[in-house]
Amino acid sequence: MSGRSEPLGKSRMDEPGHQSHRGRTEQWRAEDSRDAHVHGVANPVHLTTARGLQALKWSLGILGIAAMVQLCVVVASGSVALLADTIHNAADACTAIPLGIAFVLMRRTPSARFTYGYGRVEDLAGVAIVLVILASALAAGYEAVRRLIDPHPISALGAVGLAGAIGFLANEAAARIRIRTGREIHSAALVADGYHARVDAVVSLSVSAGAIAVKLGFPIADPIIGFAIAAAILGIVWDSARTVFTRLLDGVEPDLAAEICHAGEHVAGIGAVLETRARWLGHRLHAEADIAVDSALSVREGIEIAERFRREVMTHLPELAALHVGIVDQGAQPAGADASRPRSRWL
Repeated sequence: MSGRSEPLGKSRMDEPGHQSHRGRTEQWRAEDSRDAHVHGVANPVHLTTARGLQALKWSLGILGIAAMVQLCVVVASGSVALLADTIHNAADACTAIPLGIAFVLMRRTPSARFTYGYGRVEDLAGVAIVLVILASALAAGYEAVRRLIDPHPISALGAVGLAGAIGFLANEAAARIRIRTGREIHSAALVADGYHARVDAVVSLSVSAGAIAVKLGFPIADPIIGFAIAAAILGIVWDSARTVFTRLLDGVEPDLAAEICHAGEHVAGIGAVLETRARWLGHRLHAEADIAVDSALSVREGIEIAERFRREVMTHLPELAALHVGIVDQGAQPAGADASRPRSRWL
């Protein structure tokens, strides 16, 4: 072929087996620039999972030590509020295990069966975390109700108050580590676990408050606070489950599709951005979008427009790992297209 490249209207997309139900379409897929920069040096998934594992190790160690200290005080004091906090801190430390396993499995390269890789394992780990948190809430609630029915005296109130303070410091440290790292690697499960630890820090402070109340002559305050802790944990279960299951069902932030459409407004030659789709695979965001261009353009010009659009979207959404762009004949757009689908039109 010499001179001008073959027009889109006469490309191989017209051959049998290449016709799209929306018109002649050419698919364009490219990994983001971050992947290109580390190609041959380090897999970006390995880098992010390594950081996630490091955060989990630190938080596991901090919460594990705090739980062991609190358990010793529980045995000495018999405080049900501290017992509830200890159970929950131990469970919170254990949530690092399924998430750590997920991060390790995500390092495996895609296969013929799992062509998208193993990012979904992180979402399944999130489900396991929710179940562990739920079990800790039920256990804490059971102990609180049992102690309300059959009260027992509490001793070593000073140690109980100190153990509550230790739980607060440990949970706040774990929360900071998990939230910061989770945001940096875009891990919803790790961020949710971090916010969970932050609420736990406040819960641990309530144990100290309960010790003070018992010291002032209100022994029933201990099981009541234990029951309040169980109720607070159930609230965490609800928030965490909503976040985890949203991603498991391919839910994304509502403004992502609008952001992709907005990026197309900065690229000359695009008549419309149609059919935007996005989903998280673990902490890696993948998206697809169809762009409508003039069929009089050459194949090369269409590809150049798609590449400019890809770069523009990557600029607007730095967390995007990959973008799949479809080139659609602008004149072949259906007249009765669903207006509810995200799109942006201009000339």
